[in-house]
Amino acid sequence: MKIYTKTGDKGTTQLVGGTRVPKHNPRIEAYGTLDELLSHIGLLRDSITDENIQNDLIRIQNQLFTLGTFIALDPEKAVLANGKKRLDIRDLKQDDIFFLEQRIDEMNKNLPPLQFFILPGGHPTVSFCHIARTICRRAERRLTELYTAQPFDDKYLQYVNRLSDYLFVLARKLSSDLQATEIPWKPEKQ
Repeated sequence: MKIYTKTGDKGTTQLVGGTRVPKHNPRIEAYGTLDELLSHIGLLRDSITDENIQNDLIRIQNQLFTLGTFIALDPEKAVLANGKKRLDIRDLKQDDIFFLEQRIDEMNKNLPPLQFFILPGGHPTVSFCHIARTICRRAERRLTELYTAQPFDDKYLQYVNRLSDYLFVLARKLSSDLQATEIPWKPEKQ
């Protein structure tokens, strides 16, 4: 398979289903940001030695790839002429959101209560996690923009929202595990 097709040389790309759209289309922006998030989670995973967290991040990467694939699907061509679904892959389930909630609750049990905003940083791994969290928030903004124009299954919005919470709590857990200091944000008085 050739990597370059030259079909996008004029600023368009193809959705799953064959429809060509501009590369700045909100659907492309949404799944492109999910792809960026997926890559940053890979960077985070590569910097973590805890095998359980690595496995959780692999699961999350797989779920993000699935989510991105469904977002890349032209909604008008989601079902073939014979009534069969175009994509023969497992869609995200409510259990995938519950998985994130469970992990958040498990990590939070051993963390001190959050009493202030914290400045991202303290260790490169913690910083990678915060970068992934902020990209996740951007992905959520792109998805909500698309959802407003072309509604889709709202569990995708729930999943990405919960994932940003997961990444925030994971950053705090990593800070604790790595004995990095959480620096509180101290706004200056006028």
